[in-house]
Order: sequence, then structure tokens, then C-alpha cells
Amino acid sequence: MKAICPHLFVYGTLLDNGNSYGAYLQQHCTLLQAGKFRGKLYDIGEYPGSIVDENNAQYVHGSIYLMDEPEKTLKVIDDYEGFGDDQEQPNLFIRILTSIETFDGPIECWAYVYNLPVDGLLWIESGRYIK
Repeated sequence: MKAICPHLFVYGTLLDNGNSYGAYLQQHCTLLQAGKFRGKLYDIGEYPGSIVDENNAQYVHGSIYLMDEPEKTLKVIDDYEGFGDDQEQPNLFIRILTSIETFDGPIECWAYVYNLPVDGLLWIESGRYIK
């Protein structure tokens, strides 16, 4: 059986230690480095959502974590992000494996991307979520 990817890329509310799930990541993961992927970041209200767009010159910026127990951690974060068959359908976010650009080269990471239309949402041009 193939080992699950141990890297998680986060770009929104999970970067906030005041968020209980962000605090969970701090306790169960090691912050590795900053990263980015080609795409767009949108303000959805209480949190951001990103879409991957390889043909875009814009980036979504965030941080890469090494998860201590990837399967356990991903289950917790799946619940937070509303991802899975047991969540409201269609899922607001989906979890994908994507290549994250870093100073040291690309790293394959799990990332949660927005799964609904972005029409009418505010585009965060900087690609950085700061609340």
C-alpha cells in the first residue's frame, strides 16, 4: 500500500493559531516553509477559497506543513473543510494533490480548493489571506 503524502499546504484560516484547527496543526505538524501555486484566491466572507489555474500568472501563497500522522490529520481537516461523502454535497472544498512551488523546488502537497463557482466573489489579488 502506498504511503499517503505527508505534506499539507494551507493558505487561509488554518494559518491562524487562534483558530482551533490551526492550533491543531501547530500541535500535530511541523511548519516546513512558505510556498505558492498558480491560481486565484477569493474572499468568501469568513474565510478564503482558492482555485488552481496553471495558465494564470497569479499565485496563491501559504505555508507547507509536514503532518506527523497524515491519515489522522487529514480526517480532522477534512471535517473542518467540509470535505467528504458524509459532508454537505456538493462539498464547498475538495482536497487535491498539487505541486507547490518553493525556494528549494516543488513539493507535492495536499491542498483544499474551492469547489463552487467563483462568479461574484471578491478576488484577493495579492494571493495572500490576511484577516
